Amino acid sequence: MLNAISAQSDSYLEFWSEYHLCTLTTLRPNGRPHVVPVGVTVDAAAGVARVITRKSSRKVANILAGGGEARVAVCQVDGGRWATLEGVAEVCTDEALVEDAVAHYGKRYGRTPAPDPERVVILISVERALGQILGARPRAAQAAA
Repeated sequence: MLNAISAQSDSYLEFWSEYHLCTLTTLRPNGRPHVVPVGVTVDAAAGVARVITRKSSRKVANILAGGGEARVAVCQVDGGRWATLEGVAEVCTDEALVEDAVAHYGKRYGRTPAPDPERVVILISVERALGQILGARPRAAQAAA
């Protein structure tokens, strides 16, 4: 079954595997946006994006302030190419999920971060994928059987 990410073109998916710094936008409790640079990994088959961070970060506090889940967006830009993934984020502390996210980060960014007992993963269930990848057109989503 196609999801918001896997329904995109091969070029779009490839763009999310290239080395690019991204941004994560969360909302502060007062409603103002908080935008920070992050590394993002995408699992198209699962329909999720991941951001590794420290549990004491403002972005984690913003997500937790929403009752443990919050609407977020991650974005990357490279010249005229851009892509944004929107969805619902949750903070995961499960050691296996954090290790998996670190491994994926290492594959995309060519380095594995030093161990950090404060590390958590922001897991984003992607609901919407936007962007413009030169010459790319999204595949049509198919209805579930």
